[in-house]
Amino acid sequence: MASDHSSHNQAKFVLANNDLEQQETMEGETKDFDYSKRSQWLRAAVLGANDGLVSTASLMMGVGAVKQDIKVMILTGFAGLVAGACSMAIGEFVSVYSQLDIEVAQMKRDSERENGRDRDEEEDEKEKESLPNPIHAAAASALAFSVGAIVPLLAASFIREYKVRIGVVLGAVSFALVVFGWLGAVLGKAPTLRSCVRVLVGGWLAMAVTFGLTKLIGSSGL
Repeated sequence: MASDHSSHNQAKFVLANNDLEQQETMEGETKDFDYSKRSQWLRAAVLGANDGLVSTASLMMGVGAVKQDIKVMILTGFAGLVAGACSMAIGEFVSVYSQLDIEVAQMKRDSERENGRDRDEEEDEKEKESLPNPIHAAAASALAFSVGAIVPLLAASFIREYKVRIGVVLGAVSFALVVFGWLGAVLGKAPTLRSCVRVLVGGWLAMAVTFGLTKLIGSSGL
């Protein structure tokens, strides 16, 4: 009897350990999933900020190639910020809303398929909470773009001298490009140096092409 009681206790102890290990494994998988999802959102935000930085700086450089007036340069950058943020927000809203429609339709099909079974209300609530929010996505996209676009605007706002202004904008944008490249590499678990160089050279190329072509067209008298 004592041996039976002891073996029964051992079996209960093993089952408890197995349940605990399964719970820890599930918690670890949940944390990994949450971190992965969060890192994807952060990486998208960094890319959006990089878009705002490069496009606004390129616009300001392009106009600065033919107009040295600080007011014209700032207004051009501000217009680029507003237009770009609106474009990013609308594009993200339409894209996420389309994804939402697809997922809602799939949920309805699953519900009709399981009509004869008892559906778990908690599971339904979790599915609804996991659906993407188009408004949040649009706002985040516009905000990320604006954060990047504000860098060249702030850099050029208080400098009257044309050549100094161009140099300060170039320096500030280059520093921001390196930071965004580093953040993107860390979040994407990619080589840091290669990512920074790639983002920096890409930004320089965009500004140089815009500056050169605008200067060429402006000097031709068109």
